[in-house]
Amino acid sequence: MAMIDRGRRRRSARRSLRTVAASCVGVLALTGCTSGQSAPQTTMGTTSVPSRPAGPSADLSHQLHGGSGVFLAEPDPVDLPRFGYEQHEYLAAGTATSYRAAAPLTHDGRWDFAPDGSARYRTRVVVRQPTDPSRFSGTVVVEWLNVSGGVDADPEWTSLAREIMRRGDAWVGVSTQTIGVMGGPVLVKVDVPGSDDAGKGLRAIDPARYGSLTLPGDGYSFDIFTQVARALRSGAALGGLKPHRLIAAGESQSAFALVTYYDGVQPITHAFDGFFVHSRGASGLPLAAPGQSAGIAGAIGGTATIFRTDQVAPVMDIQSETDVTSVLNSYAARQPDSGTFRLWEVVGTAHADVHLIGSSAKYIHCGVPINDGPMYLVAQAAYHALDRWIGTGQPPPHAARIDVMPGSSPRIVRNPEGIALGGIRTPPVDVPVEELSGASGPNPSTICLLLGSSRPFSTSQLTHLYPSRPAYLKLYNADTQRAITAGFVLSADRAAMLAMAKPSRIPG
Repeated sequence: MAMIDRGRRRRSARRSLRTVAASCVGVLALTGCTSGQSAPQTTMGTTSVPSRPAGPSADLSHQLHGGSGVFLAEPDPVDLPRFGYEQHEYLAAGTATSYRAAAPLTHDGRWDFAPDGSARYRTRVVVRQPTDPSRFSGTVVVEWLNVSGGVDADPEWTSLAREIMRRGDAWVGVSTQTIGVMGGPVLVKVDVPGSDDAGKGLRAIDPARYGSLTLPGDGYSFDIFTQVARALRSGAALGGLKPHRLIAAGESQSAFALVTYYDGVQPITHAFDGFFVHSRGASGLPLAAPGQSAGIAGAIGGTATIFRTDQVAPVMDIQSETDVTSVLNSYAARQPDSGTFRLWEVVGTAHADVHLIGSSAKYIHCGVPINDGPMYLVAQAAYHALDRWIGTGQPPPHAARIDVMPGSSPRIVRNPEGIALGGIRTPPVDVPVEELSGASGPNPSTICLLLGSSRPFSTSQLTHLYPSRPAYLKLYNADTQRAITAGFVLSADRAAMLAMAKPSRIPG
């Protein structure tokens, strides 16, 4: 996508590599009341949902100005005006509640949270919406910004922006966690010339703009997220636009947080109409003590937890091949599809890839090319399907799981070309010219463990597979149609999928 204005270009190089850490790397740092009472019912689409209990909302009445402008770790910012979008940033203020577990946190996700302490907060939200209000679709994506790299990043926007803007949806990024605002230890730090923002927090990065912000600890993050959702539903920070649907979204560490939110907080608040969970691990993000950060280190190795099955808001859980095994081990939290849950595991994809890290790829050397699979195209189809599910009751298609050999260290089953079996399949893995994998290259660095790999086939392999370039393209085009018909790629993304074909690799 095109870069945004020159004022942001000068920061993009030093922000871009941090996005890799912020969106994915931190996961490797090893490193109240209950829902027991039946609620009155209202109807949305064809789904009967509990009414939302009253509660405090964030004050989103004041825009943030000055300083160096909106700060987000983004590899290649979008030229929003080109797509008919505008961006604003708001102060979010209020008094938040923390939670405690009233009973042990069990594998079935039927967690019982109770209110604990309370504390004041001042954070920020970033809003991207259609410039023309008549284009607004009624859907707002609320992203739990990712802080694993020591700065706020928006990996879900990076994955979904094309579909969000095609549809006329709004996107809101929420700074919910302490390190992004107040600073703190960086789980994985990448040295980039001229970059020293990781771990500082917004207040120190740009005191003129963010100096008044304060967060009391990650234990309050869940209620801050709720309070922002309540304010958005009233039209705050959206120029008076009233959402029909709020979708909570998060990738990597933020996906861990959404597991905890769905299982423990959503039954109390019913704040969101659906959940888009991208690259979760086996567990949820821990409840942190006041003044403390939650951190992924406390989640990895914890009790494997599924999404509870007694809620109405649907969950779309998309997992890259990397996520299924390795240290994230989402395999341990697999659960069957249901009336409110879908799991899509995508073959030949990685926790982060060329699309997600963009121009920062040139700084990373993993011994082999990093993964260049079409995860974002499947993610856009999944997001589209979730919004339709919420609005009409039509569920997304079921998907096969990636084949895994169980055991103490589960491993993915692969074909002779090294490509995983089972799962959601796309043309780059069914009509391959390279071994697309979620497995990493030879460099054991933390980043490379999550960037997968793209190992080109030999000339003899390609000659064996394809008699000519036209034959290759015929197969690739047919498989693109198959993926679209199956619902795992959008027809609007046909050209993008076809552009991933590599006929020049075929000899002759």
